[in-house]
Amino acid sequence: MRRRELMFLLGGVAAAWPLGVRAQQNAMPVIGYLHFGSPNLAPTPAVFLQGLSETGFVEGQNVAIEYRWAEGHYDRLPGLAADLVGRKVDLIAAIGPPPARAAKSATSTIPIVFAVGTDPVADELVASLARPGGNLTGVTNLAVELVPKRLDLLCELVPQARVIALLVNPNNPYTEPMIRGVQEAARAKGVQLQVVTASTESEIDTAFATLANVRALLVGDDVFFTSRRDQITALAASHAVPAIYQFREFTAAGGLMSYGSSLTALIRQLGVYAGRILKGAKPADLPVQQPTRFELVVNLKTAKALGLTVPQSILARADEVIE
Repeated sequence: MRRRELMFLLGGVAAAWPLGVRAQQNAMPVIGYLHFGSPNLAPTPAVFLQGLSETGFVEGQNVAIEYRWAEGHYDRLPGLAADLVGRKVDLIAAIGPPPARAAKSATSTIPIVFAVGTDPVADELVASLARPGGNLTGVTNLAVELVPKRLDLLCELVPQARVIALLVNPNNPYTEPMIRGVQEAARAKGVQLQVVTASTESEIDTAFATLANVRALLVGDDVFFTSRRDQITALAASHAVPAIYQFREFTAAGGLMSYGSSLTALIRQLGVYAGRILKGAKPADLPVQQPTRFELVVNLKTAKALGLTVPQSILARADEVIE
């Protein structure tokens, strides 16, 4: 081979090699997004993407997302999590305790960020809040611990209520601890607790039809209920039942009152953590984040429609009053 031909060949290889390396280096990371609800009802993806963008990741530009929705069926979660693992995603974002447990059962190597309302240490998702220790970390909003506090607020708002209903999802594995906590708080208040269950849209309608003798309603913490907030708040209005909820999104949708952490802040932080992990941070080194403040939101328009006068003691403590 003549010298000119050899130099041309070597030059072509040298030029092609960096392009191949560059293509590998620029391969777009993929996030698996595992949610219990439905894409047209869940409020969280846009906020998650906002958190991602704060770390420099934009869907479709330098990160891809594989969305998996359980459509309200907990039993689908293990299969959906296994599918994401089979597709070799770079990270799984799990919204809710059951999705988080499904993701953990599916992989011990792929990083997982979770958003839960329970104690992730007691649920054995992480070794500790400060040092998660494995391939999982995330955020918790302490939702279960706040349910008795919501009962206190409801009793303060409707002091004449001697029977209060608790709406729960029977398919949620964390329902039983929630019921026990509320029952204990109800006994201390001297009120009777009536537990009603729903795990589908039609069952929510049926549950409200059983509330004839109930003077107030406490809506339990559940991702499915959050995705059905418009239906639930509309039913509470049509049945004239004063109700308290977990997130501001319920009150903004016409609910009477809510008390809890900010859903927006929770999911945004989840997106930030996902971005940091894609940039090289290890889940074991990122402490589980907890809310530092809780929002009390009151909808005075809804209170007026129900014929309720909101006590000044509640209005004085409210972070937001919707008029």
